[in-house]
Amino acid sequence: MALVIEGEERIAAPVEKVWDALNDPEILKEAIPGCQSLEMNSDTEMAATVVLKIGPIKATFNGAVTLKNLMPPHSYTIQGEGKGGIAGFAKGGADVTLTADGPDGTVLKYAAKAEVGGKIAQLGSRLIESTSKKLAGQFFSTFGEKVGA
Repeated sequence: MALVIEGEERIAAPVEKVWDALNDPEILKEAIPGCQSLEMNSDTEMAATVVLKIGPIKATFNGAVTLKNLMPPHSYTIQGEGKGGIAGFAKGGADVTLTADGPDGTVLKYAAKAEVGGKIAQLGSRLIESTSKKLAGQFFSTFGEKVGA
């Protein structure tokens, strides 16, 4: 099952500060819903553990996150894949672009694609889509609050 999530968030911080935060594992860990750990393995690779509840299924996903197509400080692609054991798997990516909105503001736009399989995919597309949109919204609003603080 595949889905697409798009959105944007205005962040009260200059582009360079937002870019630095998008590459800071501590800030990302705090912003990712259910993130238990996020460690940098290299400048472009991270290992993550995330606990998610989707409908009646709660699962721990262990996975890898890779940053690609880096064009500092304006855009990159973030890709990830996680395995949740019997619950299934999730993989996807997001194209993230940053545009200056005055000297102290940034508009962050994202277009994410995700694919899920296993027991999670059996929950139905509406539940998965609404949960995915909610999680993406939580991430970007929390990220915006932390960076704009």
